[in-house]
Amino acid sequence: MERVSKHNYYLDIAQTVAERATCLRKKYGAIIVKNDTIVSTGYNGAPRGRKNCTDLGVCMRDKLNIPRGERYEMCRAVHAEANAIIAASREQMLGATLYMACVDGKTGELVGDTCSCMMCKRLVINAGIERVIVRTTPDTYNEIDVQTWIDDDDSLSGKFGY
Repeated sequence: MERVSKHNYYLDIAQTVAERATCLRKKYGAIIVKNDTIVSTGYNGAPRGRKNCTDLGVCMRDKLNIPRGERYEMCRAVHAEANAIIAASREQMLGATLYMACVDGKTGELVGDTCSCMMCKRLVINAGIERVIVRTTPDTYNEIDVQTWIDDDDSLSGKFGY
């Protein structure tokens, strides 16, 4: 039996964290790892004390037919990356890696073409995280050097979504 790679080990954990998400649309899980130690985890869901979309049975963005990557102010959830960042100190995040996985909220299928939204990219940059690794299939992933998000500033493009 072949041993799972370190990246896929952490991505498996991020995908398990996504099972706690309360979004009807997409369930994200994120973990921050530094020096081979898990610093924090996060999943997408309503702020503490507020009702989740799973409790309400409706996603406002779906109800209004808002495309993915747009109008996040209409979303009840705090994103997985943001929740992981909130749970860690800056010292723990400097030079760290954020692992992320996404599962379709309706089908339970892995979503391989995902990426952080513009707001989460800003949070990741300011947190000092160096790499983001996103699961694309059960065995493959995309590795992103956060410096590319700084160099290729998508907030200047005028494009929305991803």
